[in-house]
Amino acid sequence: MQSEQSLASDVAEGRQASAAEARPADMKRVASASFVGTLIEFYDVSIYGFAAALVFGKVFFPALGAASATVAAFATLGVAFVARPIGAVIFGHFGDRLGRKNTLITTLIMMGIATALVGVMPTAEQIGIAAPIILVVLRIVQGLAAGGEWAGAALFAAENAPKAKRGFWAMFASLGGAVALVIAPLTFLPITLMMSDEAFLNYGWRIPFIASLALVAVGLWMRLRMEETPVFQDEQNRGETARVPIAAAFKSQPRQILLAAGAMIVIFSFGQLGTAYLVTYGTVDLSLSRTFVLAIGSVGAIGYTLAILFGGTISDRIGRRPIVIAAAAAGVVWALALFPILDTGSQFAFGLGVIGSLIISGAALGPMSAYTSELFHTRYRYTAAGFCYNLAGIIGGALTPILAASITATYGGFAFGVLLACLSLVSLLSVLRLGETKGRELNEDSTTGIQP
Repeated sequence: MQSEQSLASDVAEGRQASAAEARPADMKRVASASFVGTLIEFYDVSIYGFAAALVFGKVFFPALGAASATVAAFATLGVAFVARPIGAVIFGHFGDRLGRKNTLITTLIMMGIATALVGVMPTAEQIGIAAPIILVVLRIVQGLAAGGEWAGAALFAAENAPKAKRGFWAMFASLGGAVALVIAPLTFLPITLMMSDEAFLNYGWRIPFIASLALVAVGLWMRLRMEETPVFQDEQNRGETARVPIAAAFKSQPRQILLAAGAMIVIFSFGQLGTAYLVTYGTVDLSLSRTFVLAIGSVGAIGYTLAILFGGTISDRIGRRPIVIAAAAAGVVWALALFPILDTGSQFAFGLGVIGSLIISGAALGPMSAYTSELFHTRYRYTAAGFCYNLAGIIGGALTPILAASITATYGGFAFGVLLACLSLVSLLSVLRLGETKGRELNEDSTTGIQP
């Protein structure tokens, strides 16, 4: 009997060891599957942001006037961020109960179909008020799907990765989004160069949305080839999956959820500023050419990509927390300097503003895939990580472009910079209250992640 118990113990320990570290040969495929899903998510979000800045006010809200139409267009952008926490709860529930793989396949298909439909929908001139209503519905679908995407992709990589390189491998979920920000403006750039303004407004803006179906096909093929993560399989084999993950998460780690959301606000506030609002600010307020603004968007996205790569990789050496602290502190200072720099009106100043904002966002995002995966327990990790990520998205991603348009029009750019500095300060104070997670086993209880 004792030998049988010893054997069972050895098997359990071996299973936990296999859950803690994936086979190194599998990690490239795992990282690629995480990468391509978030690439599609951020590509869809980015092209919508560019379209909202460049054409949606004119196409879907022509009766409101230029300023109000811009606010309305960015409001539809924000709708998806409001829907994201709901999507995080829905898809997090299934991801924590039934597994990561099938959930990620579902979010990918939903996002792809909704994005393609935006590209073929009629305008307000053709069907009146129904056009913006349909647009909002499709944005809600996108938001629900996106709410379950990043967290699933991040922890899929993290739960497969060897502990010593978890920051590097988990980073690929965020890196996909960064590459999407490079691709998105480049898809608009040749269209704007080859078409007249009239042709671009009539049909040119639709091309990037329809073309996203090709990315979805590649992503679906890759995800169908994935296997479930060993950490989740181990949890499922032990029968420890939560019946209601969102309830379990808030019962066990409510402070970590709220503080992690606060820590991520800086990511969204500067990310959406650099990829969405500054496109409008550059073309309308600074009268810069659309071609130049889109080109700077791609250059800024390269800086964003390198910052994510740096943040994720270096976090395996010095920890997740110091990277986010440094980025949030830099955000406080940068927010106050940004609009005085932009208002000089030069192309160099605009480029510096976009690139600097995206570097801060990327540096904070780099370690977050590993940080949030290590912060929460396996039985509700998908739900908790997704919820705090998307709660931050509402505050930093949805409200920032909307408030930017109205505040800068009424009080000037510096007033909005003060608001950005306050959001960055919230992130700084939040991460200062979060403990370090580097080196933590993913199948151990993570409820001690708050410093006394």
